[in-house]
Amino acid sequence: MTGLSTQLIHHPYRPPDGFAAVAPGVHKASTVLFPNVHALRTQEWKDKSGYTYGLHGTPTTFTLEERMATIEGGLFCTLVPSGLSAVALVDMAYLRQGDELLIPDNAYGPNKAFANVELAAWGISRRYYDPQNPADLAAKMGPATRLVWLEAAGSITLEYPDLRALVAVVQHANAARGDSARLVLTALDNTWGAGIAFNPFEMGVDVSMQALTKYPSGGADVLMGSVVTRDEALHQQVLMTHMRLGLGVSGNDVELVLRGLNTMTLRYQAQDMATRELASWMLHQAGVAQVLHPALPGSPGHANWLRDARAAACLFSVVFESGISQRQIDAFCDRLQLFRLGWSWAGPISLCAPYDVPSMRTTPWLHAGGLVRFAVGLEAVDDLRADLAQALPALLA
Repeated sequence: MTGLSTQLIHHPYRPPDGFAAVAPGVHKASTVLFPNVHALRTQEWKDKSGYTYGLHGTPTTFTLEERMATIEGGLFCTLVPSGLSAVALVDMAYLRQGDELLIPDNAYGPNKAFANVELAAWGISRRYYDPQNPADLAAKMGPATRLVWLEAAGSITLEYPDLRALVAVVQHANAARGDSARLVLTALDNTWGAGIAFNPFEMGVDVSMQALTKYPSGGADVLMGSVVTRDEALHQQVLMTHMRLGLGVSGNDVELVLRGLNTMTLRYQAQDMATRELASWMLHQAGVAQVLHPALPGSPGHANWLRDARAAACLFSVVFESGISQRQIDAFCDRLQLFRLGWSWAGPISLCAPYDVPSMRTTPWLHAGGLVRFAVGLEAVDDLRADLAQALPALLA
């Protein structure tokens, strides 16, 4: 080799084995090199025994997948570019034309939007059920039902469902169908629980997804999602759909999530405690009709949370009295200084956003007042409480 470029590209130096550090190595590749033709033809990636192409896994992505499976109590994990892509991947892996999907009426909005538009265009129908009423789920299950989404706690309004009872409804329906029929699967959006508040598979669910954008990352600077299951056949369905869609995640993004995992339980606990304190304080403020947080007595599903969960996340929502206008609520949000206006949650900075709940539901919203959701970050609780206090007069102006 005489050319400098050839010498650099094909340089013979290889660093010695045995390097050990706290952080896993970051491997980035599209092309994966094989030692010979036999390896090129036979090397397998689906069981993580080898590497074939960057989209199919690297040591870095395999490491995060194994750790996410452990966090959620599962055995198999697939990484995707966002939480929403994890929802879409589950739907596309398990649903076919003519199937029906059931979604809780308080589910994550983009989950419902994907069903309303893309799935509907592909001949997959959807219906919404009341997640606080297992009998409503039972009544809406039909012969075409193939997938039931679950969410704990519900998006924005944070109702905590009886997951065991909802899963039991599906299991009862499967028992009635017999072995020859396609069974109904349950998929849980476990972003709120993050594998810390409860073990999704102990609740009996088949598949659990998360937006790793939230707690596993913790930095508000990366987008990623995961799909976890204990069933190898279900995992292979997800994995092959994932392959055909060409979904991939960046090695640098995986590095950030792996780093975030080291402090996730500490951050979850700290934000949980701060959120409970602020939610309890807001309950007694003028103009507040109700505070929605699963750990608060009186919040919908509190008894379910008390029985099944070990912790709660960083979210609480405030329903204001009906006499307070949306203009006043917006002025309250604008007046906040530490709580910034923005989407997402579980990052270091506290956030808030007003929501028009009736426009998001197919069933009536029982409250007449407006709602603001708060996401508590890692600031000092006293400072956050002072921020809320200085902004509250805008509600009564």
